[in-house]
Amino acid sequence: MTSATSGASGMGAEAVVEAVEVRAALLRLRRATGLQIAFGGLLREPRRMRIAELNGAATGALRGLAIRSGNGLGGRAIALSRPCAVTDYRAARHISHEYDAAVAAEGLRSVLAVPVVVRRKVRGVLYGALRQPLTLGDRTLDAAVAAARDVEQSLVVRDEVERLVAAERAPAPDHPARADEEVRAQVRAEVRAEVREIHSELRALAPRIVDAGLRADLLSMCDRLTAAATPGAVVRDTGIALAPRELDVLACVATGSTNAAAASRLGLRPETVKSYLRAAMRKLGAHTRLEAVAAARRAGLLA
Repeated sequence: MTSATSGASGMGAEAVVEAVEVRAALLRLRRATGLQIAFGGLLREPRRMRIAELNGAATGALRGLAIRSGNGLGGRAIALSRPCAVTDYRAARHISHEYDAAVAAEGLRSVLAVPVVVRRKVRGVLYGALRQPLTLGDRTLDAAVAAARDVEQSLVVRDEVERLVAAERAPAPDHPARADEEVRAQVRAEVRAEVREIHSELRALAPRIVDAGLRADLLSMCDRLTAAATPGAVVRDTGIALAPRELDVLACVATGSTNAAAASRLGLRPETVKSYLRAAMRKLGAHTRLEAVAAARRAGLLA
């Protein structure tokens, strides 16, 4: 059974997207290292996780296994918040052996476990394993750490988007220090400016994501931020359609980036950035960079 057959029934949209992120990281880990199996999951409650995604599994013995902090190799990685590895799982003395039956059923010997750590908090564990008792070298460990960091970055982006959307939609605090409507309006404006800055950074990040599903999810979040940045606004059907790269360039311009800075963020040449910017200005009927940004926001195309 492979990760492609993992069940998503009963999972919320957020959980499904997170599962895709873990699944993609496990696939990259196996391709980069030649490990025979990779598996893992995210913590759904403090200090405990379930193995939800598998790639290269020969049985279903590991699926759904509940890993507690301190128990087994993965539990040790959770407790110590650092990678752990054993050359022969069944003979390892520095880990507990609550999960030996499942590990034996899958025939695993050499195993490594790398925690996904976000802001010093363990959010998940990725495993890689061989069915022979071989020492896992630094290259394999580095690849596993890189895969965990990919998941970490995805979670950081998701957390930040959710925080900003919630902050934008939350009513201003109603207490004497902020009772004045002008102060509350200033707070809302500051939050909106932060939402716009994050929107620009996310749009710049999206083209660098290889996985098409994750890239689509990130762009969907950008659309949510656009809506959150203009609460209550009516988006009119202007008939204006900007290409994704034109929007990416405008998002950078909106934060004050020069053409050179936008090129660096987007991985483009400055001349290419100029070309996209000119095309966007022409479609928006704008004569300056700032006019183009303002027009894109009025059209609901940019946060």
